Amino acid sequence: MLRHIDNPAQRVRVFGRGEMLASGYSPTGLTTAVRRGAVLRPRGGAYLHPDTAQDVVDAVRVGGRLACVSELARLGVYVRDHSALHVHLHRSASRLRDLPRDARRHWRPLHRCPHPADATVDVFDAVIQAIGCQDPDDAVATIDSALHLGLLREDELDELFRHLDAGKRQLRNLVDGRSEAGTETLVRLMLRAFKVTVELQVVFVGVGRVDLVVDGWLVIECDSRAHHSDWESQRRDRRRDQALAALGYCVYRPIAEDILYRPERVVAALRGLLRRPRRRPNR
Repeated sequence: MLRHIDNPAQRVRVFGRGEMLASGYSPTGLTTAVRRGAVLRPRGGAYLHPDTAQDVVDAVRVGGRLACVSELARLGVYVRDHSALHVHLHRSASRLRDLPRDARRHWRPLHRCPHPADATVDVFDAVIQAIGCQDPDDAVATIDSALHLGLLREDELDELFRHLDAGKRQLRNLVDGRSEAGTETLVRLMLRAFKVTVELQVVFVGVGRVDLVVDGWLVIECDSRAHHSDWESQRRDRRRDQALAALGYCVYRPIAEDILYRPERVVAALRGLLRRPRRRPNR
């Protein structure tokens, strides 16, 4: 039987025909398994578990590895847009005619040498590629997300930034893996323009942890539809806001849609709130 190897904590393995036969398949049985969808064969001599993500299958089909924002999105890391397929290809790759029209090709040598059977690049290389493919703020949010998820280590950051172009190295000082979502990072970066103090993941007794505290009095919670869509979640959030108000804090909840696609509205709201300094409540 083909082991399930499409684990988000791991890269996906491609099995060769010899391995499949050695695992117990007969040539006829393997052909039947492919026909029934019990085994995927994206290209001749390459086999994958049937639950393998479609982006991985497409990358293997063209003789490459899933890379950049495509691989990070598969792992749950924040990226702004992964609608195009990002594939790392060896310079001698011969199946370029099979690439989807909107695919993004990556040719540069990898810094973490993958196993020959790996269908994806290492997270370290995927992050480097994603920094080059995204705007600076989104690149920082991607790094923060990879750190928060434990897919990238703090002690790897110096090496990672050494591999970047000089213009990207200044982003190192903006990275903070305490951010639990890409939207939190983006709002934190917006706040740089206001020259305020920002605390991350602050815990209030009787309330719990909040995303950001600005200048000691403004609490910012970055809401997403996925975690705040049902009424019970909204009731819980409003009661938290009420408890914070009783302590003297003002709460602002920008929604992810505005943070990502209408940031000027969020900036305008922050400008209005921060126009006049307020007294810090006793925490």
